[in-house]
Amino acid sequence: MGLTDLERKDIVNFRLEKAKSTFSEIKVLIENKFYRTAANRLYYACFYASMALLVKDGYETHTHKGVKVLLGLHYIKEGKMDKSFGKMYEKLFDMRQTGDYEDWVYITEDDLKPLLEPANQFIKTIENLIN
Repeated sequence: MGLTDLERKDIVNFRLEKAKSTFSEIKVLIENKFYRTAANRLYYACFYASMALLVKDGYETHTHKGVKVLLGLHYIKEGKMDKSFGKMYEKLFDMRQTGDYEDWVYITEDDLKPLLEPANQFIKTIENLIN
């Protein structure tokens, strides 16, 4: 069963707000030296925004890898989003994976700082594509 237009719009808006809200948590986490958690939240902020865009355009996936693939195929490869966003998303994906699931992985403030503004721009670009 597919979504109605209203349901689709509600999900898109919810996920986009969730992305922005999650992104706003990151500054506090970094200030308190919770770098691994900040990396997780940075990835998820971009993931939620990506999911909003995919739902808006009628794409469906239930996996993180699926989001990455669809984003690459339909937005980055087609030139709707800059290639640098694909590389950044891949880096966040890898950082989150290693930070969450591997032992002896340390994420530092220096690892995160260069990704903050590109992630913010990623979310804004997706918001523009949605609107």
